[in-house]
Amino acid sequence: MPATSVRLFDTRQRRVVPFETDGDVVRIYTCGITPYDSTHIGHARTFLTYDVLQRRLRDIGFETRCVRNVTDVDDSILSRARSLGVHYLDLAAAALITFETDMNALGLLPAYSEPRATSAISDIRLLIGRVLDSGHAYISRGAVYFDVSTASDFGQLSLLDRETMLERAAEHGGRPDDPNKRDPLDFVLWQPSLAGEPEWSSQWGPGRPGWHVECSALALRELGPDFDLHGGGSDLVFPHHECEWVQAEAATGTRFVRHWMHSGEVRLDGRKMSKSQGNLCFISDLRRDWDPMAVRLAIVAEHYRTTLDWSHDLVAQSTDRLDRWSRVSAGFTPEGVAGLDEVRLALDDDLNTPAAIEAIDRVVEEESGSVVRAAALIGVTW
Repeated sequence: MPATSVRLFDTRQRRVVPFETDGDVVRIYTCGITPYDSTHIGHARTFLTYDVLQRRLRDIGFETRCVRNVTDVDDSILSRARSLGVHYLDLAAAALITFETDMNALGLLPAYSEPRATSAISDIRLLIGRVLDSGHAYISRGAVYFDVSTASDFGQLSLLDRETMLERAAEHGGRPDDPNKRDPLDFVLWQPSLAGEPEWSSQWGPGRPGWHVECSALALRELGPDFDLHGGGSDLVFPHHECEWVQAEAATGTRFVRHWMHSGEVRLDGRKMSKSQGNLCFISDLRRDWDPMAVRLAIVAEHYRTTLDWSHDLVAQSTDRLDRWSRVSAGFTPEGVAGLDEVRLALDDDLNTPAAIEAIDRVVEEESGSVVRAAALIGVTW
């Protein structure tokens, strides 16, 4: 088995720790998109983070299996489909074409698998049944809810107080005021479908799954319990990932995942970039004006855990940087390893891409060798 030198910040432990795995294959699950709109910078930053991590792990000698789900049925995609007057799966299909085109342009490694939530209804029903059997859930008026009072460690991932949890649950469709709940923080595993919504049969009545249980079922189906790393954007820590892990462990009786990793938020003009703010910056728009590799370089130039204050100036700077890297490297054999060890050390230090880029810049400034291989470790090619 390869020896890993990688150290990463663990969200649950709140510190940088050695990234440990017990085999040659590193199993990673990262929450994918809900395909109802185009791919924006926030999406790209999340997926580029785990792309760079995989590149370093493969460089060490590991095989990586990164599962990236598609949430093709939930409140947001159904609402968007209704507003547009289209079938929700048709909406998903169109959005996925754009997503795949954008990610390919940015040079993302292919996912090991990209399972859809709608492909896992039987797995979801089975998981919910196990949570019920374990005494961690209850049935109320055709819906199944997770009972957070039965999970003494609920909240250990996010470390939020109850008031903040309630606020964030409401922001993300958790419906704390649902009268069918025993506790406002209880979350839905199965719910009756509204008129016109898709529904599947179940022993609790016809309906559809809740958002959180979809990822638990897909992760366990694709990777098994106690897999190596679960990732996503920091906005998913609560409620999504908090709910995801407690219900998975309630069902299996064993650890869900070893390491939690989250990328920072993206801001535009000082405000969080989000659909609700109406200030999204789409990859497809950027690709019309800029080299996608310059866009990639602009995103990874900031450390993945920091807040990224996005502007087109960042892409302009990265365009100039990419030109310098290419121009200097052209004077050397492509097999050159200039800066490679320094980039490896930087990435081992909690994916310190800014330090990696600085190391490449130094080689280029000194014109001491080709940086093709060093740049490829952060996924930048020309």
